[in-house]
Amino acid sequence: MTEEKLHPKSESINELLESFKKAPDRKRLGLLTVLEERVEELLSQGSSLLSEFDSDDCDWTPGFILQLTHKTDENFIKNHLGCDDFAWFSAPSEVGFDYSPLQQYLLNESFEEADRFTSSKLRELAGDKAVKRGYVYFSEVDSIPGVDLSTLNKLWIVYSRGKFGFTVQSKILDSVGGRYDKLWPRIGWKKDGIWTRYPKAFDWSIDAPNGHMPLVNQLRGVRLMDSLLNHEALIVKS
Repeated sequence: MTEEKLHPKSESINELLESFKKAPDRKRLGLLTVLEERVEELLSQGSSLLSEFDSDDCDWTPGFILQLTHKTDENFIKNHLGCDDFAWFSAPSEVGFDYSPLQQYLLNESFEEADRFTSSKLRELAGDKAVKRGYVYFSEVDSIPGVDLSTLNKLWIVYSRGKFGFTVQSKILDSVGGRYDKLWPRIGWKKDGIWTRYPKAFDWSIDAPNGHMPLVNQLRGVRLMDSLLNHEALIVKS
């Protein structure tokens, strides 16, 4: 597909959405500005805007569209997509947790709040002992329900243009030969041999390095992170 075909000014909004949906990630990222310029046309689609997308998929395309329309009209999702809690994506939980607050944080790109919510849920999923001590032991990771871990991972991916999430971190780790000493600086958790200080030194924006979020307490070494990234649910999804 040529650049001209991706960006024709005469292309209808439906054609543009189809191009956006089918394009590989690199070309899709190049279409973000075009969609931003035509946001009013997106809003004019009303309830049919996301009719061609599946809320079960781990696809960041509708996530970006939701963020874009929400910035322009904060009532659009509620009024036209039938989501009173702004949670369009399916978010199953084996233990009955409600992940709509996480969707709301991520929808608004409130990444620091989303990260705190994620950490809190991971402790709850790991058990009462993890909640009481305030952190998860690596040995408790296997007991975390795969359904919930997959949901957390999916929501981070779909609302970050594919930049954040546990499987994103896992792929980066693979790309550096499984070496955590190379992973930390790549995802912005360490610079010039010094750990990034929490929370102010972290970049809580979409411009952060790929894999920058969600955070895992790296000061406890690699065992917790390694157990998490090697959880069966995430290996299947990666």
